[in-house]
Amino acid sequence: MTKITFLPHEEICPEGAIVEAEPGISICDAALKNGIEIEHACEKSCACTTCHVYVREGFDSLAESTEDEDDFLDKAWGLEPDSRLSCQTLVADEDLVIEIPKYTINMVSENH
Repeated sequence: MTKITFLPHEEICPEGAIVEAEPGISICDAALKNGIEIEHACEKSCACTTCHVYVREGFDSLAESTEDEDDFLDKAWGLEPDSRLSCQTLVADEDLVIEIPKYTINMVSENH
C-alpha cells in the first residue's frame, strides 16, 4: 500500500489526511474513497481541470502525463511544475504528498 498525505485545504480537507491506496488507483479515486471530496466535474474523463492537484512529494514516481492531460493542465488555475489532474494520475509504489489548490476555474461542482 502507498501512503498519500493530503495537506490541509480550508474547505475540502481542513485537518489534512493520510490515506492508504493500492498502486494503480487514481489519486482522485483514492481521495474520494476516503471521504476527501475532490471536485471532478467531468466524471474523471480528462475533460476539465476541477481535480487539479499539486504533487509536493513523490512526483517522479508517477507515470508521465499524457498529451490530453497536459492540454487540460494548461487551463488549470495556479499551474505549477508539479501539477497533475488527480483523475489521470495513478498511484505508484512511492508515498505521495498532495496539495489541493485553493481554487479551480470551474464554478460548478457535482455536489452543488
